[in-house]
Amino acid sequence: MVLKETYNMASGYAIPKIGFGTWLIRDDDEACEAVKTAIGVGYRHIDSAEAYDNEEGVGRGIRQSGLKREDVFLTTKLRAELKTYKEAARAIDLSLKKLSTDYIDLMIIHCPQPWDKRFQSPRSYDEGNREAWLALEDASRAGKIRTIGVSNFDEEDLENILEIASVPVSVNQIKTHIGVTPYGLIDFCAEKGILCEAYSPLAHWRIKNPEIIQSYADRYGVSFARLCIRYTLQLGMVTLPKTTKRERMTENADVDFEISAEDMEKLRKLSINGDYELVV
Repeated sequence: MVLKETYNMASGYAIPKIGFGTWLIRDDDEACEAVKTAIGVGYRHIDSAEAYDNEEGVGRGIRQSGLKREDVFLTTKLRAELKTYKEAARAIDLSLKKLSTDYIDLMIIHCPQPWDKRFQSPRSYDEGNREAWLALEDASRAGKIRTIGVSNFDEEDLENILEIASVPVSVNQIKTHIGVTPYGLIDFCAEKGILCEAYSPLAHWRIKNPEIIQSYADRYGVSFARLCIRYTLQLGMVTLPKTTKRERMTENADVDFEISAEDMEKLRKLSINGDYELVV
């Protein structure tokens, strides 16, 4: 069962292949209930972030789930705006407090640029990303974090960190779904021993001509969502679907089938235009 399978990371720790994403679940009570439900379904990997404003609820949900802390893999992220060592170190301690945990399994820099500067040159933030990275390294040495990584980093952003890193960059969490497959970046990460995680594997349900994907799903007798999630898994990535509905959580985890190599190649070649229409 894929839900019980893991990947090994450069840090030496294992990470479940399927995680439960909590983006846009901003109410702590709702986050708590969603996390408890996900754990009840069988998820053992919960993905949060400072910027999601739900760490307190996520931590509460894990505590109320009935599982031991060590039985749940917990991810959170440094806010993209934090580009000094001092800010990052303070934020790490604040996340530990909000999550009410002694350690975080994986903590990553959320984005190379602050979100409101997302389309400016990331080179302006190279030094800030290095400072944030060094704060993560020190926190990992102190036992506060077990594995550290990044998110939304391209090759140049990664090289900037790899030049000074003394603790492995274990993960790069990047947007990946059918129509958006950054295989050049995925290959680069593989060469550097960095595991990629796919966020938004269902493309936020925004694809305007989903019948193209559905035609592939029909071949395997599965839903649109299950095919999309399986696709990212077969790219060798951790996948992070998000929902608050139990039936969807169960569906998203039911991906014990195999997409043929031929169909994977066809799906890899699909792209989307600016209107989120798939281009064959």
